[in-house]
Amino acid sequence: MKTINLIKKLMLALPITLLVSCHDDLDQDPKIDPNNFTENDVFANADEARGAIAKLYASLALTGQEGPSGKPDITSIDEGTSQYSRMLFNLNELTTDNAVVSWGDPGLPDLHAMNWEAGNIFTTAMYYRLAQEVSFCNSFINNAESLSDNSEVGYYIAEARFLRAFAYYNLIDLYANIPIVTEVSTALPAQNSREEVFDFVESELLDIQDQLKESGANEYGRVDRVAAWALLSKLYLNAETWVNEDRYTDAIAYAQQTINSSYAINTTDANGNGSAYDELFLADNNSNGAQKEFIFVLNFDGNNSRTYGGTSFLVHAAIGGSMTASDYGVNGGWEGLRTTKALVSKFDYAITETDEDGNPIAWSDRRAMFYTDGQNLEINTIANTFSDGYAVVKFSNIDSQGNSGSDEAGNFTDTDLPLIRLADIYLVYAEAVTRGGSGGDLQTATNYINELRERAFGNNTGNISSSDVNLDLILNERARELYWEGQRRTDLIRFNKFTSANYLWPFKGGIRPGTSVSEYREIFPLPSNIISINPNLTQNSGY
Repeated sequence: MKTINLIKKLMLALPITLLVSCHDDLDQDPKIDPNNFTENDVFANADEARGAIAKLYASLALTGQEGPSGKPDITSIDEGTSQYSRMLFNLNELTTDNAVVSWGDPGLPDLHAMNWEAGNIFTTAMYYRLAQEVSFCNSFINNAESLSDNSEVGYYIAEARFLRAFAYYNLIDLYANIPIVTEVSTALPAQNSREEVFDFVESELLDIQDQLKESGANEYGRVDRVAAWALLSKLYLNAETWVNEDRYTDAIAYAQQTINSSYAINTTDANGNGSAYDELFLADNNSNGAQKEFIFVLNFDGNNSRTYGGTSFLVHAAIGGSMTASDYGVNGGWEGLRTTKALVSKFDYAITETDEDGNPIAWSDRRAMFYTDGQNLEINTIANTFSDGYAVVKFSNIDSQGNSGSDEAGNFTDTDLPLIRLADIYLVYAEAVTRGGSGGDLQTATNYINELRERAFGNNTGNISSSDVNLDLILNERARELYWEGQRRTDLIRFNKFTSANYLWPFKGGIRPGTSVSEYREIFPLPSNIISINPNLTQNSGY
């Protein structure tokens, strides 16, 4: 059974409700009950504030006051669907070559087909979730300042500012031009440009980097200053795409600071073997060695932090067909998620076994975590057809010793979900060097890539040389290392392959061979009801 760490205990001890009397920071339309828990309860002393900081983390991991359903933070949306990382998967993976889903919920098929509109419930739900996180953080920061003479509360405030900056990082990426709000207010906010939001996130992270705890000094599940460096490196990597600024030199500098910290790639698994990639996504990844790679992580516990999002979604939804759910530590499959041959083909160089039709079924690169029995590599039909497309078994509710997670019923998982891990920053460094940033070098970039590939292969047979490193290799390496971790759409946009005809995948644009779509779909629409509420807001172009 997984030991529940402190942040999970605090998340569950604190009612999952609003901390203040009003919550209109980004014009949320689904309402949240403001009267269940007040700032007077939360900020009576530093110990109470310590519990309140958990709410800010919980807002990204959980969905309501009771558990998986019953008293949602946000109404008018299915509670399980509204969870942050489930929405991140829907918007950043399901819209790409990495995933399709067989379910026909209104608006869901439109994501992979890339024909969503402003009223799409899934693009709307993510905006609400991020708006709520901003609002919770604003409330905490404003109220905790009365206790700021306590050094520990000073760390809490810095963490809240990081989480707010992280929410705005997502908002820049997904919606571009949105209000910057730093105070709890009922006033309708003005709209800010993408450039202004970028500058705000940058200034916040730069300001708090030395106010957060030292590398590795915080408890597992809470961020330290390395998280600020890592997020800065990712912000700068996307600067040319988002704000038309070349910041690759800055991306290298902050990636290197992150890499030089106390975090490390998990290269040896709990059983002493050379390959430990799979341990990053097992039920005991908070303690099996994987945790040393996690810079920012969402914590889940099958008994004490229950949600139909998070890794419970990633495990259950990917099981169907001839798969045995107990092999993955759960009680059943939802027969939804699969991947396309476009992702599978990224591992063609590592095929070790094929079936009688020549389809790959085994790979020497152990990051190729696909279930193929009874599954078709080709996708002919998405809706209501689990057998078309390989299943992905990257996430599991089995621990490194083969035991199932703590929920004996098998409904909810213990597996934590990394939002930023060191391997990603290795690839940020390599890409920024390849794009011409200064302060790094190609051989170091090559070494970082090879460290990841050696973990994947268990030896150096998959290593590359510096002459092999180019942008196409890096994009493919990001696909192999980071698939289903909520990064793919952002990556494809940065490489001009998301909407264009430069790269096609099955059913891109809604047709089987794939087709290009309008460039405006690189940004999602602001929710239509938010536009109607606030005359200060202008809808994103194309919607």
